Amino acid sequence: MKRIILIAAMAVASVAASAQNFTFGYVDFTELIQLMPEADSARVQTEAASLEAQETYQAMVEEYQTKAQQFQQKSASWSQAIKESKAAELQQIEYRIQEFQQAIQQELQQTQQMLQAPIYEKAQSVVNQIAKDKGLSVVFEKNSLLYFDPAQGVDLTPEARAKLNIPEGRTLATLQAELQAKAQAAQGIAK
Repeated sequence: MKRIILIAAMAVASVAASAQNFTFGYVDFTELIQLMPEADSARVQTEAASLEAQETYQAMVEEYQTKAQQFQQKSASWSQAIKESKAAELQQIEYRIQEFQQAIQQELQQTQQMLQAPIYEKAQSVVNQIAKDKGLSVVFEKNSLLYFDPAQGVDLTPEARAKLNIPEGRTLATLQAELQAKAQAAQGIAK
């Protein structure tokens, strides 16, 4: 019995000792992903694909509107066979527009995922290497924790930013401002 108690006490002491050696780090992974130079390139490619899709969609809608207007204006003078043919043509265009919307939405999501995958992998690799170099046991995503004491862990974000070539003064706020300015400039051009 004493032997079992001794073994249990040693196990508890071992767990307590290893818990004291437990070190953790944290990182703002969202910040890294969004601010990486590669993310800018991915955004440009995604925006270009989206713009192309919007142009195609708009052309399809304009075709439908033109034919619908023609149908309304001339249908009174058409024979029943022409009316039915033109109505079927309008339905086919509507169907093509709906199919296009669904297909392009899936395609744009796949494109975005394809462009984001290497960005995530690169950031993850850098964070893993930093954590390994620092001898950390665990790394948490800073924004997904309900509570943590920053003094008890190591913030890997600054070192990861440097290794990922994220400019010093670039933040999520400055990125948001850049994107808003770009959107406003695009609206000004479109008018």
